[in-house]
Amino acid sequence: MKFEKMHAAGNDYIYVNLFEEQVDSPEELSRRLSDRHFGVGSDGLVLIGPSTDGDFSMQMYNADGSEGMMCGNAARCVGKYLYERRLTSKKEIALHTKSGIKHLSLSVNPRTDLVERVRVNMGAAILSADATGVTAYFQTTLPEMIDFPVEVDDQQYRITFVSMGNPHAVIFMNDIDKLEIEKIGPKIEYFHLFPERTNVEFIEVADSTHLKMRVWERGSGETLACGSGACAALVAGVITHRCEPEATLQAKGGILDVAWDESNNQVFLTGDAHFVFKGEVN
Repeated sequence: MKFEKMHAAGNDYIYVNLFEEQVDSPEELSRRLSDRHFGVGSDGLVLIGPSTDGDFSMQMYNADGSEGMMCGNAARCVGKYLYERRLTSKKEIALHTKSGIKHLSLSVNPRTDLVERVRVNMGAAILSADATGVTAYFQTTLPEMIDFPVEVDDQQYRITFVSMGNPHAVIFMNDIDKLEIEKIGPKIEYFHLFPERTNVEFIEVADSTHLKMRVWERGSGETLACGSGACAALVAGVITHRCEPEATLQAKGGILDVAWDESNNQVFLTGDAHFVFKGEVN
């Protein structure tokens, strides 16, 4: 089976073209290939295929084999893959994901005909507590989860929950570089309020248009970036009056530009994407 490894802001996935390859057990394949010691090494597996609802489809699986809803960084990589591997000549692509159709806009260098940046319309930010991933407790007692205090290991964290088609618990704090994310990340991911688990973003505010981010992704652990997490962080920052509706987020793997059009509740993620290498596995 042929594959290609790509990354966007260090968020790396293994990409398989289903127009040419067949994958019978993507869960097992993702677990095996994502292992950074005995496999290829990645945050997960992405399958690119046909769609009856959009131009193409994207299925993603986390490093532990669980299926993900959506990944903005992976979507940008898919856009670059589709154009540069000549599966399409379109610069506007409707990509079908498990969380709905996402629209990609490709910025192509006219001289090299290579994709330099991809803008993804990530859709609406969902703030209501009946969003996927929050228990019935919030559905009945709390309309929104904003700066909600949660105690873990005798320390209080204030969580703002935002769904971008997948769940995110956003926590604003100082000195995130010193955070022992491998200890606190999984405890919040599996916290009893999130029966389907949640992604966790730890955000440090530099100023109203610059945020710093560390990410604990459900099913993958700490990753160098998370596109939907960056979108959730911006929305959380706006509704808690910490940042402007357009800002730059510095993740460990690179920079992401995020904008929230509050008038129609659409969030846009922009950044680059890169091929790393091609390979074959048995």
